[in-house]
Amino acid sequence: MEAMLSNFALVAGQVVTLFLLMGAGFVLAQLGKLYPDGVSQMSTLVLYVVTPCVIIHAFAIERTDGMVRLLLEFAAVYALSTLFCAAVALFCFRGESPCRRGPMRFAMVYGNNGFMGLPLLLSILGERAVIYGVVSVVVFNLLLWTHGVRTMGGRVTLRQALVSPATVGLVVGLPLFLTGGRLPSMVDSAVGFLADLNTPLAMIVIGAQMAGADLKRSFTSPRLYGVAAFRLLAAPLVPMLCLLPLRLDPMLYCANIILCAVPVAGATGMLAQRFEQDTAVAAQMVTLTTLLSVLTLPLMAVAAQSLSGILPL
Repeated sequence: MEAMLSNFALVAGQVVTLFLLMGAGFVLAQLGKLYPDGVSQMSTLVLYVVTPCVIIHAFAIERTDGMVRLLLEFAAVYALSTLFCAAVALFCFRGESPCRRGPMRFAMVYGNNGFMGLPLLLSILGERAVIYGVVSVVVFNLLLWTHGVRTMGGRVTLRQALVSPATVGLVVGLPLFLTGGRLPSMVDSAVGFLADLNTPLAMIVIGAQMAGADLKRSFTSPRLYGVAAFRLLAAPLVPMLCLLPLRLDPMLYCANIILCAVPVAGATGMLAQRFEQDTAVAAQMVTLTTLLSVLTLPLMAVAAQSLSGILPL
């Protein structure tokens, strides 16, 4: 019970912080200080500049014995968990208009692992688990710039996939991780500063999009609740049960479940903006699932810790 209450407080604090950042964008848009063109430009900045910097910066850690094997194992587990969601999403919302169907399917698949997942792993499981969050960011972005773009109605070519922000970040960051090398100090500092823009800029963009959304509909639409139920409950529960017989490393197992349980990704709204999809429904799904995650995320985190043996049953 003490662990449950502690995790509830932890997640609630993260959610409140995110909503305060979204509130800044919401107020600026409502006051007419942040225009749609500016929101679009901020989305481009996050997707094409900040994202690779996040990946490069995250790989700037010391490699230990056995870490590569565990990270490859985690990458496979997290990718399979995400692809399960993608397979289910293919059969959903066929009756919706294309501009709404794309964001709704995207929201079922991609969670807010960068903005909420990384700080949650650090707070719940400690520093040893953060590297799994780093790998999830890489896998997330590789899938996002291929499957995710396609889901949102964009075109994906081999050239686009190879030069996507995620690939650029991986090509620079992975050799540094494997060799123990480091960027020149001035470059490293610049990359770190840009990476730090990730959460605030993304949340401000979502808040500005919320200003143009029908927020009342966020809490009255059965279809949005369907997305929320899948994203917050089914997405973590299925891998939680399917992976249990494999007896994976407890930290790896818990990290995967927590990352699968996070609410809809902030990139949903940014990609919807980029590919001219329904940004209102994207903002509604981010808002609804982020709020409901105050209740669901602690439950999933404690369940994963208990089943893995990190917490006593």
